[in-house]
Amino acid sequence: MSQNHPFHLVTYSPWPLLGSLATLSFMMSMINLFYNFNYMFMFYNFLIILMIMFQWWRDVTRESTFQGFHTFKVVLGLRMGMILFIVSEIFFFVSFFWSYFHASLTPSSEIGLIWPPTSIQPFNPSMIPLLNTLILLTSGLTVTWAHHALMESNFNEAFYGLIITIILGGYFSFLQGIEYLEASFNISDSSYGSSFFMATGFHGLHVLIGTIFLSACLSRLYFNHFSPIHHFGFEAAAWYWHFVDVVWLFLYISIYWWGS
Repeated sequence: MSQNHPFHLVTYSPWPLLGSLATLSFMMSMINLFYNFNYMFMFYNFLIILMIMFQWWRDVTRESTFQGFHTFKVVLGLRMGMILFIVSEIFFFVSFFWSYFHASLTPSSEIGLIWPPTSIQPFNPSMIPLLNTLILLTSGLTVTWAHHALMESNFNEAFYGLIITIILGGYFSFLQGIEYLEASFNISDSSYGSSFFMATGFHGLHVLIGTIFLSACLSRLYFNHFSPIHHFGFEAAAWYWHFVDVVWLFLYISIYWWGS
């Protein structure tokens, strides 16, 4: 069907509805995990979400790469959408920082009028937190290297830069998991535990999402889906990864260093 405009009117897709239902089911399975310690329901729902993500991204890749629906106007809209999404994520983390500074600058009598509370042994900021900071800063450099290599048609360097970035992202998540296992407090230990695990936990979730995002870009790069002038999927992943880096710097300075 011909059209006299540069915009992409998407065809009917089952993935938004199925993705919403799968996410709702996943949240219910998490509640079931908290109360009944049953991991299997959540595991199955997680697999369903991954399958929906794969097929939804497959369709978007087809529209962009093979069907040519992502014109200049469409890409401009996608850029604005990604920018607004990152802005919304910034305010999402602002709420955590607001909560943390409110509790730390005016500690209540229930926690001894001091911060950190008397019963809390905070992490040493010069140990794993500092290593994770160096890891994320390095990953920001490698994803920038990969991006500039792609714009210069150096696909081998772009591929290697992406691989290094993904490895560093996985290593960060691994170290954060070790940190959580070694923590002397948990999420129910006063406002400190709640603020710490909510802020760092959601950041860790964003690192995992960013790693998956970059892995999808690595696959597309391998199959020659990107060109020096048409690679917004890669750009969006790089923007998201830089956002994750900056948020971690604020987390490290405020929670690990200043808050300890």
